[in-house]
Amino acid sequence: MNNIRVLLVCGSGASSGFMATNIRKAATKKGVQCSVLARSEAEIENYINDIDCLMIGPHLQYLVDEVQEKVQGKDIKVALMDRSYYSLLDGEKALKHILSLFE
Repeated sequence: MNNIRVLLVCGSGASSGFMATNIRKAATKKGVQCSVLARSEAEIENYINDIDCLMIGPHLQYLVDEVQEKVQGKDIKVALMDRSYYSLLDGEKALKHILSLFE
């Protein structure tokens, strides 16, 4: 995949904004083309046609089934971010998770 378009969602978009920055840094370091946006979960539908991957903050686990329904029929990977890297804002581990979805 040439450029992975990722949307990170959390409650307000604030913590996912820091994570997005760290993922972009990790992608640049590894030579991976990856565009990463961070938004609140209320904005998912605004971006659904422009992404390849949707990463959900671990505190929003209850949204996973609903989001899976929204993306049904689209080629979008949906994953719950793991608390182990989310709490540390570890962009390298998050990028590894994203890339594993496309293997």
